[in-house]
Amino acid sequence: MTASAFDTLVRLCPPPSAGPSPAVDWARAEQDLGTALPADYKRLVEAYGDGIFDETLWLLVPGSAYADCDLHAQRAEREEILADLWESGERKPAALLEAGARVLPWALEEGTGAFLYWLARPGRHPDEWTVLYNDGRGPMWEHHDTGCVAFLLSVLTGTAKTACFGRLYEELQLTEHRFETADETLGAAR
Repeated sequence: MTASAFDTLVRLCPPPSAGPSPAVDWARAEQDLGTALPADYKRLVEAYGDGIFDETLWLLVPGSAYADCDLHAQRAEREEILADLWESGERKPAALLEAGARVLPWALEEGTGAFLYWLARPGRHPDEWTVLYNDGRGPMWEHHDTGCVAFLLSVLTGTAKTACFGRLYEELQLTEHRFETADETLGAAR
């Protein structure tokens, strides 16, 4: 990730003024996941926390008080669902046919069942992980050769070359972007 992609995202869609809360214990999160996480994602979470971009893309965060926003809970659920799908005969995306390749969710699309994943390939540092989109209600997978912050920025600015998000992709290209925390959207009661 380049600093300019993150800086551009922050200018385009300012993070919450109060900052995310509570702070993520990255060492524990990575230990629980069994892997390091990309630096651009950590920076994104540290600036925004759990919540939703433009009422469309939920950012998953380790240890979120909300199961729908919790990276650990979503990872476990997605692993189980994908294993069942592949066992029942749905074809894996080509990117996952490489021995040792796996996916780890980092965001989800509101109301559709679609997820954004990292493609974690063997021998690749987490900062080299790229993005896979799965429509969640079918076998469509789309690979994007970029990290999560650059992908998110390209979606919000309308520069992503993607079939993802359907009509929502057009709606995401607003003149003003907004991030709402999970507390604002789901209620402060934990």
